[in-house]
Amino acid sequence: MRHREWAAAVALIAGIALLAVLLPWHKSKSPLEIRVRGAHLVDGSGRNIRLFGVNRSGTEYQCTIGGTTGAGIFSGPDDAASIASMVSWHINAVRVPLNEDCWLGINGVNPAYTGTAYQHAVDGYIRRLNHAGLIAIVDLHWNAPGRQLSSGQRAMADADHAPAFWSSVATRFKANRAVMFDLYNEPVSISWSCWRSGCATAGGWQTVGMQTLIDVVRRAGARQPVIASGLGHANDLSGWLAAGLHDPLHQLVAGLHMYDTDADGYCNTAACWDGTVAPVSRQVPVVTAEIGEHDRRSDFVTAYMHWADHEWRAGRSVSVLAWAWDAAQGETAPSLITSYDGTPTGYGLGFRTYLAALFERGEIHR
Repeated sequence: MRHREWAAAVALIAGIALLAVLLPWHKSKSPLEIRVRGAHLVDGSGRNIRLFGVNRSGTEYQCTIGGTTGAGIFSGPDDAASIASMVSWHINAVRVPLNEDCWLGINGVNPAYTGTAYQHAVDGYIRRLNHAGLIAIVDLHWNAPGRQLSSGQRAMADADHAPAFWSSVATRFKANRAVMFDLYNEPVSISWSCWRSGCATAGGWQTVGMQTLIDVVRRAGARQPVIASGLGHANDLSGWLAAGLHDPLHQLVAGLHMYDTDADGYCNTAACWDGTVAPVSRQVPVVTAEIGEHDRRSDFVTAYMHWADHEWRAGRSVSVLAWAWDAAQGETAPSLITSYDGTPTGYGLGFRTYLAALFERGEIHR
């Protein structure tokens, strides 16, 4: 009798152990989440991660094509199949550039493509991105002061509408921990003081500083990481740390853009990256929200990604998202793709190949 009871107990224990092996789904998966811990981005399980992704361009311009007439909300498809094409490149993040007027439904833009319609469409797209396991970065890309139409980039976010934009965006997404906020795309031709605190422009309109936009996001109750991109079309981080931005939640990220331009003073060499980017990455995560190459090659972006890999192995966090997943733009725009099924351009092929190698080495986490 005792022997049979002992044998039954052993069999029960063995069965439980077998189930644990055969049914790994029994363990709950960490929710999709992104946050800042020290100088790193971490996921829902607290693991240090880097973002590798693309910019899904179109939502910044499609709604104002032809002036206030507009031509739609997305350029190209926005369904699950189109997102699956992006996922096949082994990305884990997508940046979604937005238009200030279209989000707020102001300045006479077509209501079919703006206001509530635009907000619902963007919200739905971000939900589909998250469902596919992708972090979404919401970016204020095009803006304009007063009654001017948001038909391009300005020197900085405008005081007239950007605070209302971010209050609305932060309120809508504050419960979504798989979203980051990129406060302004490419500040240019302003001082670091203006970048931080706002100033009057030569054109007579008032900018709003990064600090005010951080405060607006936090007052809305949003706790997500916020990206503050540097000067010089987001290529200059030399004064980022000294500017002294403050986030009570310690969720600040430095934003950087990197292209193969030969403009004087442009930070496009390893020596410059070591001198101006690396010191920032020792203090906060750096998200290179745009990289790109205009010469139908991928030598430059590959060199930058090699450098970012070196930083990662040295214990620092530099993420990379390529411009742009937008077949309408053409390769030299530069576009990564010739069609939305994921067919790459020459430049896009180099980027995709590099990501595939990182994925094979287990360095891209999803």
